[in-house]
Amino acid sequence: MKKVVRLFSVCIIIMFGFYALQAQTYSGMAKEILSYINEHRERMGLQPLKMNDAISHVAEIHSKEMAKGIVPFGHTGYDERMERIAYQIGEANASAENVAEGASTAKAVVNMWLHSPPHRKNMEGHYNLTGIGIAESNDGSLYFTQIFIHKQ
Repeated sequence: MKKVVRLFSVCIIIMFGFYALQAQTYSGMAKEILSYINEHRERMGLQPLKMNDAISHVAEIHSKEMAKGIVPFGHTGYDERMERIAYQIGEANASAENVAEGASTAKAVVNMWLHSPPHRKNMEGHYNLTGIGIAESNDGSLYFTQIFIHKQ
């Protein structure tokens, strides 16, 4: 019985480590996305966006829900996400959201958004805070959510 408990504990630790590593990888990818977007904003003469953990958490939940098929790909629940963010960081003066599916690198998702006029408009908007969430579906596709906030 003791061996079974130890084996179970080791499996839990290995699984937790895998998911922590996976989250770390996506955290790094989110930072890369922000870097590419801020480079673009700088070329446009715009101020850089600052990553906000509360906004990123809300974005990650949306990406996970899309990846699991809980909500359809898109902006379903946008108003509720903005309310959740306002509850955590206070009211925003403006907000927007970009979503993407299928890109496999930070550069690829930013390029997708740059080549889509509505997404590019959000990237170039008068915002100062952002949050980025990334999740993987069972088939390995990545889902991305970036939320833009302007807060005084």
